[in-house]
This record gives sequence, C-alpha cells and structure tokens, in this order.
Amino acid sequence: MNWTDDHARLHQLLKARNLLPAESRVLIAVSGGQDSLCLLRLLLDLQPHWHWSLAVIHCDHQWRSDSAANVAHVRSLCQGWAVPIYVEVAPTPPKGEAAARNWRYQCFQEIAQAAQFDYVVTGHTASDRAETLIYNLVRGSGSDGLQSLGWSRGLSQACPQIQLVRPLLRFTRLETAEFCQLLKLPVWEDSTNQALQYARNRIRLEVLPYFAQHLNPRSALHLAQTSELLSAEVDYLESQATELYQQAIAPQTDQQLDRRPLQAAHLALQRRVMRQFLQNGLCRSVNFEQIEAAVALISAPNGSQTSTLSGGVCVRVVAPFLQIVLV
Repeated sequence: MNWTDDHARLHQLLKARNLLPAESRVLIAVSGGQDSLCLLRLLLDLQPHWHWSLAVIHCDHQWRSDSAANVAHVRSLCQGWAVPIYVEVAPTPPKGEAAARNWRYQCFQEIAQAAQFDYVVTGHTASDRAETLIYNLVRGSGSDGLQSLGWSRGLSQACPQIQLVRPLLRFTRLETAEFCQLLKLPVWEDSTNQALQYARNRIRLEVLPYFAQHLNPRSALHLAQTSELLSAEVDYLESQATELYQQAIAPQTDQQLDRRPLQAAHLALQRRVMRQFLQNGLCRSVNFEQIEAAVALISAPNGSQTSTLSGGVCVRVVAPFLQIVLV
C-alpha cells in the first residue's frame, strides 16, 4: 500500500471527529467516479488500523445506455479488491435529480438495515459543499440550506440509528482526482456529469471555475468553510428556537402559540419559532413570505390574520395567542 498524505489526513480527521469508530460496519456508496473511488481506496487502506467491516453499494439509475457496463466495472473492481458489493437497479429510471436521490437513499436504508450496517458513507467533497451552497443560495434558501451537507446525520427520519457520514468534506474534487491519478485508479467517466441541463453540473463546470479563475483560486474551499461555519450557527439558533417554541406552544395542541414569550425575542428566533409553528400545525409547505406574514402578527392587533396558506389555513391573532385556523 502507498501511504500518502491523503491517507494521513483522513486518518487524523476520522480520529478527531470520531466519524467512523473502530470495528463499525460501514457501507460505502460507490458510483465508480473519482470521488467515490478515492473514498473506497482510502477506507480500504485504513481498514487494518480501524478494523471496520466494509462493503460497497452501487445504484444503477438506468439513465445511461452504458449503465450496465458501469455496474460491471464497479463489480469487477470490488472483486479485485475483495470487498463485498450490493447492486441496486432502478425498476424504472427516476424522473429528475430529486427522485433519483430519494430512490438511492431508500436503497441505502434497505441494505443497511437488512445487513446491519452502522454507517453509510458517501464521497461528497468540499467542492460538492460549495456547489450546494451556491445552488441553495440562488434558490432563496436561508442559512439552513446554505449549511447543508454536514459531516454526519441520521440516514433518515425512519432510520436515525444508522448514520450517514461524509468523510471527504475537507478534500476538493481536484485533490480526489490527483489521488486517483497517483494510485492509477480506474475511474469511470459518467457522461451525464457533462450535461449542462442539470443545474449542479452547470455550477460545477461553469460557475466554480469562473470563481476560481477570476475571483479566488481557493473559492470552492472557502465556500465549503462558510458552510461549515453556518452549520454550527444554525445548530445553535435552532436549539434556542426550539426551547422558545416549547415555552410558547399551548399544551396538547400544535395550533395555538402564546405571543408573549416571542415579543422580546430576536427576529432570527421569531422566524425560526414561526416556521416550527407552521410546520407542526396544518401548514406543511412554508416559504419566506408566509413566515414573515406570521411573524408580523406577533405584535399585530387582535383579529389580524395572514392570507390563506398552503393546506387551506391561515394564522389569526386570538389574543394573547396566534392560532392556526381553517379558512
């Protein structure tokens, strides 16, 4: 094994963050591209130090005419490296990136539960984090969306005990490419990665290179660091908002909120409490304008109300409460 600086970096990062404890059962998502191949090789090389039980999952969306060849490539690679592999094939090609992601993560959950894996790991990098920040920023996301792609989280609401881990968030895509070149890893080139009809590809191929060339060569890494900073701040704000929400929400109902504890709170907390109030009530889909309209009612006269929100409800002042009511 060639022990590189990348091996040392990841080894130290795993120890510092306790992302993948020793002797864990770890399922690695591998597409065959440079990021996932870099991750697989690094974890296989580090396995003697950590004594993990490692396996690979590969998901075939059936989007491309060469997807079966892609499966064969990853399967052959795993056989050569003596690592078990699970292959999932979509019964019909998912319609769009969101549907593909949902199907893929459902596959992760089913295999992880059935085979009793503790962790599912993906090859997301600092570059992916930067892309996600830009993508969510132009879509109007708040700080929650800008800090997405954290180091770890529960795999799903239905399966929080299995952790989704992203160990490569300190690596850029350039660094994973250099690692694959150094070790002569057989990277599978996915033709859809060049398709500009996908927003993330356009950010990857046009926006970030423009930033690097004209604004800052390390812009992708700095954007990823911004996302890291926001992550801690969002966690803190959300915990404070949840505490305030619990003080204000009426007992045994999610549809009545006492305005008085909110009136002295900072606007940032008012917005977060109001989002929780709307989402926990009857209004499942909430946008910025709806939250702002509800926040304005914290100091509005009795009887004031918002316009109709999604789900056919509105928020009305029934002093001293805010109440979600059917219109």
